[in-house]
Amino acid sequence: MTKHDVAEMPLDDDIAPDARIDSVPAPASLIPPLERTAVLLDIDGTLLDFAPTPREVWVPPELATTLKQLHERTGGALALVSGRSLNDIDLIFAPEMFPAIGGHGAEMRLQPDSEAVAAHAPPLDKELKRRLAAIAKLSPGILLEDKGYSLALHYRLAPAAEKAIYEAVSLIRAELPNAPIEVLPGKSVCEIKHSGFTKATGVLELMTHDPFRGRRPFFIGDDVTDETVFAIMPDFDGLAFSVGRRATGVAGHFGGPSDVREFLARLLDDRDANLS
Repeated sequence: MTKHDVAEMPLDDDIAPDARIDSVPAPASLIPPLERTAVLLDIDGTLLDFAPTPREVWVPPELATTLKQLHERTGGALALVSGRSLNDIDLIFAPEMFPAIGGHGAEMRLQPDSEAVAAHAPPLDKELKRRLAAIAKLSPGILLEDKGYSLALHYRLAPAAEKAIYEAVSLIRAELPNAPIEVLPGKSVCEIKHSGFTKATGVLELMTHDPFRGRRPFFIGDDVTDETVFAIMPDFDGLAFSVGRRATGVAGHFGGPSDVREFLARLLDDRDANLS
């Protein structure tokens, strides 16, 4: 079993010609005034460049400044939407804190200084987690990350182990067919989480709360797990942008995280110019 047996990532051949947008459209022409906008951003592979391990990612100082300004200019309607836990998000952005959806929709925080709220997401069964964690012993370089609501097996340092990891996960699932779990294939990571919640369910809940309620959102994401959010943006008359690939149903795409960071900074600059 390969990761593509779990979830298929769209290929260029699967994308309609009118979805093949080769440059990011000018923000002023698509994004509404910031006071009517909700800014929703994935982290890894979107805002931040990938690193050999999840702990080694680097937050450029200018990005933290941009996010703070966007948070202020939107009246607080900026949220990070990540597979990372809220605690992990806070660690990498320290000392800054932002509204966020963590754990693929398992956790939510509406304001930087508010308490985190679990979004009806039970933690993984301990015995199941133990069996999944043992997969990390298949090869040196496989890194195990326990997020409570999910367990991730990173193989960026052991790319040859990819097939063995997915086969081992498939075997466990076959032995436990009724286990309420979902496998999320990502970029050099296999993540197993409790079923019933996704980034999309987290965003749907987020958009019912102030200051996000009634705003037109735009979401930027790069991975398979972000496609659930791409799919619901039309429900809010919102816009989706993909990173590193031309995903279906998006308004445009970025080449990489540095392009996203430039776009967000330019968005502020454009609005400042319109106010002057």
